[in-house]
Amino acid sequence: MDVVFIRGVRIDAIIGIHDWEKQQRRPLIVDLELASDIARAAATDRIADALDYAAVTARLTELVMNNRFELVETLAEHCAARLREEFNIGWLRLTLHKPDAVGAGVDVGVVIERGSR
Repeated sequence: MDVVFIRGVRIDAIIGIHDWEKQQRRPLIVDLELASDIARAAATDRIADALDYAAVTARLTELVMNNRFELVETLAEHCAARLREEFNIGWLRLTLHKPDAVGAGVDVGVVIERGSR
């Protein structure tokens, strides 16, 4: 299995359980690892034969910005399900960071894996 990775996607989101978190956007950082057979793309050198990471990143950004959840767990599950479905991804690992959530310089979040390797 080959893996395409996208790391450090910064997206401003409304997320949190506190009233003040529901009023202002805060940065989230998302890292993705996506199963993808790159052999055909490597042979043809055509984006049409590859997992288009620009399209994946754009869709991820849209999903995060256009939805509101209280928990990072819920957002991570939502994004993983939609990306797997829309881009026909058999397996992914999604890491969602919520920097400074419990104090300056403290990084919290979740890592989920969905699908079969």
